Amino acid sequence: MKQFLSFVKKEFYHIFRDKRTMLIVLGMPIVQIILFGFAITTEVKNTRVAVFDPSKDVSTQRIIDRLEASEYFTVVDNLNNLDDIDRVFKEGRANLVVVFSDNFNENLIHTGEASIQLMSDATDPNQAIMISGYASNIIAAYQQELVQQQNIPIQIIPEIRMLYNPQMKSAYNFVPGVMGLILMLICAMMTSIAIVREKEAGTMEILLASPIKPIYIILAKMVPYFTLSLINLSTILLLSVFVLQVPVAGSLFWLMIVSLMFIFVALALGLFVSTIVETQVAAMLVSGMGFMMPVMLLSGMIFPIESMPVVLQWFSNIIPAKWYISAVRKLMIQGVDYIYIWKELTVLAGMAIFLVTVSLKKFKIRLS
Repeated sequence: MKQFLSFVKKEFYHIFRDKRTMLIVLGMPIVQIILFGFAITTEVKNTRVAVFDPSKDVSTQRIIDRLEASEYFTVVDNLNNLDDIDRVFKEGRANLVVVFSDNFNENLIHTGEASIQLMSDATDPNQAIMISGYASNIIAAYQQELVQQQNIPIQIIPEIRMLYNPQMKSAYNFVPGVMGLILMLICAMMTSIAIVREKEAGTMEILLASPIKPIYIILAKMVPYFTLSLINLSTILLLSVFVLQVPVAGSLFWLMIVSLMFIFVALALGLFVSTIVETQVAAMLVSGMGFMMPVMLLSGMIFPIESMPVVLQWFSNIIPAKWYISAVRKLMIQGVDYIYIWKELTVLAGMAIFLVTVSLKKFKIRLS
């Protein structure tokens, strides 16, 4: 029994000395429960709303105030003309635009009817349906209040329009997200494992001692996964267009540019992982748990970022897939010009430069 207890004690010491294992065993459950508890929600909160109000009367202002007071909406912009509606959607400044008819309050008083257009970005059809439903309920509640106050029949007619995805196909939403997830996993996870495999087997030092420069050896490890990612990207696009009937409404050239930039970022992430772990198992855990879960939960792939706590919204900004998925949705579904994706391109380019610089420097230090 004493020998058994000695072996148990030895195993505890072995685990406690491995800081990375302790972080995974004890830290990962905490991270998971926080992310799953706060990020996974089907509720819609803090939806950005833009308003076009040519009437600017008492009724329209009361409806706007009710939208603003609701936890579901945040009024972010007041539009001056109808041409601004398409721009706010393409720039990602609003998810819902409320358009009041001319002489709104006057029509209510004299005819008992007035109309409102609720224009929603249906690139995420489930979110668009919920947003429009919440807004319609707020308008219906105001209508009921007017009927009770004035004791006359009043009807406010909301006209709901789903932009960019009038057929409400779910594929319009999940195809960009799946593209980001697949490219991230293939590039980051497989690259880190391939490099760590050489380090774990003790052959990386032999390769670095060859006449070939170390940077070329590292790039040679990345090129096959870069090529496979291009093949996967082409396959996904072909299946999306010809099988799932998801159009590429924007520029195919800029879609490829954004995808190449994202692939480069993912490769750099894989290289970075290979500098902080020594075994393939560790590389798999860090890449799988550290990349796949944030991509699925915090990139806007499944759950709206606006509904998450502010801390998670800020944290989502460092997730490369968030910017890639946003750019792909704009290019494929909304059909925007390249000027509307400059922010996403700039962020991805900055991430690529930072990760490559840090990873290569750290990689050389670790293997020198």
